[in-house]
Amino acid sequence: MKRTFFSTLLLSATLLMGACNNNQGEVGTEGMNAAAVDANATAAPLVDNPNVTAETEAPNPNAPVMTFAKADHDFGDIQPGAVVKTTFEFTNTGKSPLIIENATAACGCTTPNWTKEPIAPGAKGTIDVQFDSHGKSGMQNKEVAIQANTQPSINKVVIKTNILPDGQQGPYRQ
Repeated sequence: MKRTFFSTLLLSATLLMGACNNNQGEVGTEGMNAAAVDANATAAPLVDNPNVTAETEAPNPNAPVMTFAKADHDFGDIQPGAVVKTTFEFTNTGKSPLIIENATAACGCTTPNWTKEPIAPGAKGTIDVQFDSHGKSGMQNKEVAIQANTQPSINKVVIKTNILPDGQQGPYRQ
């Protein structure tokens, strides 16, 4: 039994190493003729989107900057089923208008709503975040990602809360 197990393990490791070695070459155009390379280049052209910055791109000194008065909010203890809301205020401290493209939360219980019109340099905008505690319990930590024409293109705000057990008025103590 041990010999069969060891043989199977050895065979699996050998196959895995062989599969890894087949992909060691650089992904690219080696082995392709010039026509195939040209076809690949035209099949998926790069799109120049001014609202998205490449990670290797040098910082744009004229880009908008989203500066939050506070980037996290703690609701403290709340009752089960409660719906709570907070507003995050930010200022565009950059040199060009700030445009929020989207704001998303990982969970459907957290709903963001944001300033839709462009925010001029020096002007303020808001992001309202509502949290619905139905079906949740205990400590909750929710993050909202805000995609905008800023550098970096994703900014985040965080809400925290503790949902009390049913019938409790404060933290549980024995």
